[in-house]
Amino acid sequence: MNTDRNKTFSHLRKESLDIYNRLKSIEEDINFVNQVHDAYPDFPLLPNLRCGAWYTDPCLAAPHPVYFKSTDGHFANWRFNLRRANLHLLNLSHRGIVLVDSTRSGKRMPDALSKTVPIWCTVVNRAVRLRHRETPRQNWDISLHTPPGVVSTQEHSQIVPLLDGWAESLNVFLLPDLSLPLRPIWITPTSSSFPKFSPTEQTFIPIICVSASRQVEEGFDRRSGGFVYIQGSGDDHELWGMGLNPDIFWHNRERILSANRSEVETIITSCVNSAQNTNTARLPSAVARVNGRILLCATSDLIVRSPGHLSAIFFGESGDVAYLVLSSRDRNDTSADDARNVLYIPIPNGKKGHAHFLQMVLPRAMEFVQMQLAQGMRVCIACDSGKDLSIGVATAALQKYFDDEGNFVVDGLHDIIPDKRTIRMRLEWIIAARPEANPARDTLKRVNQFLLTSDSFLRKRC
Repeated sequence: MNTDRNKTFSHLRKESLDIYNRLKSIEEDINFVNQVHDAYPDFPLLPNLRCGAWYTDPCLAAPHPVYFKSTDGHFANWRFNLRRANLHLLNLSHRGIVLVDSTRSGKRMPDALSKTVPIWCTVVNRAVRLRHRETPRQNWDISLHTPPGVVSTQEHSQIVPLLDGWAESLNVFLLPDLSLPLRPIWITPTSSSFPKFSPTEQTFIPIICVSASRQVEEGFDRRSGGFVYIQGSGDDHELWGMGLNPDIFWHNRERILSANRSEVETIITSCVNSAQNTNTARLPSAVARVNGRILLCATSDLIVRSPGHLSAIFFGESGDVAYLVLSSRDRNDTSADDARNVLYIPIPNGKKGHAHFLQMVLPRAMEFVQMQLAQGMRVCIACDSGKDLSIGVATAALQKYFDDEGNFVVDGLHDIIPDKRTIRMRLEWIIAARPEANPARDTLKRVNQFLLTSDSFLRKRC
């Protein structure tokens, strides 16, 4: 009996990891997402970070990153994370927006759409009411709306008492005075119709949550087209993708999806190898609040174009960008070290790196950033991951040299005492531009120490 069960499980696992099945399933889900987009052509189409990118055509998607994390909606782990506040979306949402995500077997929709987004909508609505008390508001909806049959009444009632506390925390940020409250609306492949919204009759701004994959029993469903449909195929592509990711997929979509089962792996290998042999560096993320004066990227996004000339692929030969590079990796090319617009700071591994970041990296980085900004340069800050140390340095620079409106102050904000609220505000500016930013707790701790501690104390420690 156990042998039969093991064989069945092994077969199901093999089917689930089969790349042909995965890609054909994704193709089916893409067609559904395109139908939703056709129904709401004026609404920005936004893939939720990672998984949503498989289902959303980059030619249709709005160029705005978004990250609603499922774990923020997991049972008994509900929270509104200020590091993922997604406040930049509020400037896009005058008519409504469409968010795309998916989930694996067992659920109709991911927790990101069924709970994290509803929590976000409700907290934003309550925080806007707190922030703009002077604005008259009739029938301003501050209720929590969750999808019936997906979130239980008990779980819903457990979330509600937490909302006001989260709204108070969010109220420290600059929030636009929304004309209407936000409200989540859910669409899945089983939806019988798509709701219609009249601009003249709307009483809320719809945040349309699209769960791209059809819910199927045990996550598998054999299709007449010669493949097994797998719910949530875009999840965990590291396990099945053979190096394929959403960017490579969309660049080669027609070639990949037109391949038959026997040739698809060969074609994918060719596409992945081709991508690795070309420069696939990402565009640096520009912090919009400061008009792009501060940019962020990973060290892998930087290239040496010529001796002494470091650059990011986005800027080409642009001469108004300075580069601050933080890395623990060995370097094969040091030709940019003598350039006046480049500062390379090596980062020790392990615990030594923590003290080094506070005592050496932050002081040197601030001196370089201030000098470059004063000369009218933009500053691109890079670390190995593009998510941690560069985010910490950028947060410190934004606090020291930009006021709350995002204006550059040449001599720094000496007359203004920073606090955790203002530091958190600047971190939100960064996350709005780069939602994958995920600075370690220790990094943020050192940044707070650096900004909130007197210079004389830091000098003694050095």
